[in-house]
Amino acid sequence: MSASAHEPTPADALERAGLRRTRAATAVLDILLADPSRSWTHHEVECALTARGVEANRVTIYRLLERLVSAEVLEKHADHADRTWRFGLRTLESELAQARFECDACHRHFQLPQASEPTKAAADQILNALSSLGHLGQRVDLSIHGTCAGCIDTSVQN
Repeated sequence: MSASAHEPTPADALERAGLRRTRAATAVLDILLADPSRSWTHHEVECALTARGVEANRVTIYRLLERLVSAEVLEKHADHADRTWRFGLRTLESELAQARFECDACHRHFQLPQASEPTKAAADQILNALSSLGHLGQRVDLSIHGTCAGCIDTSVQN
């Protein structure tokens, strides 16, 4: 079996999500799959599409990103520094209660598997506290922000 048979394709993701395989949808997922650890703003996706010669208006891109979030293909995170939303591929690790580090310089995500058990225990406590108040929590996202080693090295060299 070829190596590409194991790698997800835009068509696979769209089919799983029950979405049409439009040129824009395929191109957006192609961009995200090319750098799966990165999260993108709506504007960055729009610029990347333009650079690839794919024309799609802002509303179409926004709706597509939201549909992919609803279909659980993408995750959506608030970028408080830029006051915007970021979109990235949803992974198996993101389904678990796991801490995630996001570099504020390059916007790549790094899973912290060694923190999984303590994070799960904390998430369970939070969800139990919500439940005792009559609320139904569905998941806990823990994201630590800072600068990754690669970006620190780059800034030290400059």
